Formats: sequence, structure tokens, C-alpha cells
Amino acid sequence: EVQLQASGGGLVQAGGSLRLSCLASGFNFDDYAMGWFRQAPGKMREGVSGITPSDGGAYYFDSVRGRFTISSDNDKNTVYLQMNSLKPEDTAVYYCAAVAKGKYFRPSDVDYWGQGTLVTVSS
Repeated sequence: EVQLQASGGGLVQAGGSLRLSCLASGFNFDDYAMGWFRQAPGKMREGVSGITPSDGGAYYFDSVRGRFTISSDNDKNTVYLQMNSLKPEDTAVYYCAAVAKGKYFRPSDVDYWGQGTLVTVSS
């Protein structure tokens, strides 16, 4: 059974930090790009950051570049998202996702979704 177990969300003040974790199981971690999407109330789901665990290649969407860092622990099949300098506009439900290699890192190409974890940034 495929599972993506996300954790680490919470309430933080603007300028603060949080770290999200996503534990993957039930599929070959090396065959996928892993990452995070987010969805704020009334908005479409958008990409945040992705990583290819097999080679460590990482990418970031413009809204978080320079503030967020994605990493993976391949021995633990876990992906992390370190979020620093959080802003109120980062408030959203964050979803862990797996996208098969060769596909685009976008919601319509996601193969597996985790449950969301809520991040709330107060001003």
C-alpha cells in the first residue's frame, strides 16, 4: 500500500520557521521526484519545491526560493521541507507528493498524494 505521511505543520509567527516531513512507503523512492504542493483557502493548488532523491537535484518555485530548503534521507524514505522566514502568505495546507520521473512537477502529474498538513503563519 502506497503511503505518504506528512507531518510538521503548525502555527508560527511571521519570520519564524517550521520543518515538514514526509515518510514514503509502498513504492520505489528512487523512481520518483518527491516534493510539496500547497493550497491556500480559495486558491488553486501550487507547487512549492521538489527533489529527485536519486541524485539530490532540487528545485523551488519562485514564491519560496531562498527561504525554503528541501532535502531527502534516502535511507529513511523521507523528504523534508525546511521553511524559514515564513510569511502570512505561506499559510496553506501543504501536501507531500510523488511524481514519476519524466513527468512534470505539477498537480495534474502527481502519482501519489499524502494527506495535507496545515501551516498557519500569523502576522
